[in-house]
Amino acid sequence: MTADLPQTMRSDARDNRARILDAARTVFGEAGLSAPVREVARHANVGPATLYRHFPTKQALVTETFAEQRRACQTAVRDALADPDAWHGFRSLIERICELHARSRGFADAFMTAFPEAMDFAADRERTLRAVGELARRAQESGRLRPDFVIDDLVLMLMAHRGLQDAPRAARITASRRFAAYVIEAFRATPGPETPTRLLRCADVSDQEVPSHL
Repeated sequence: MTADLPQTMRSDARDNRARILDAARTVFGEAGLSAPVREVARHANVGPATLYRHFPTKQALVTETFAEQRRACQTAVRDALADPDAWHGFRSLIERICELHARSRGFADAFMTAFPEAMDFAADRERTLRAVGELARRAQESGRLRPDFVIDDLVLMLMAHRGLQDAPRAARITASRRFAAYVIEAFRATPGPETPTRLLRCADVSDQEVPSHL
């Protein structure tokens, strides 16, 4: 019985950690990073001391909470850079970034430096901006991206996109897809014949096509 006790404690600790991270995804995802850590503990049904044993700082909690979103963002960057069609890679990266941001206010906050202590997110942001800059250069050379596009245009777009966070989650995701489609058309060197079709498709995509944790 005594020999089993340490394993039981480790199992309890794992359960507490998992509950804390689930709660943090919910609380930060809906309320953003301004939500207090005590609210995460309350949502997880653990005491603040238990939470701080697992995550001594809010930065540590935020970094672990959005680890999957960070990996998804990194994958989106790699996929876009590997795309032989620079315009398609540019477009797909914008769409995927908007999708990630729409699904979690907290991730959008961390990515856009509303939580500057999260240095890992700052590195992700710089990596993404460099990727967009490289894709933009290639897409401009192909004649498909407007020649006056600059990286600050993407930053401005993401700042405007954050305005969608006040909408209910389901409406927010649909609106985000339409927003991304319209912005991509604004970046296009010449209007494309597929514009109406793309916008309708963005509105009709099922929410089940993207994992719920992203």
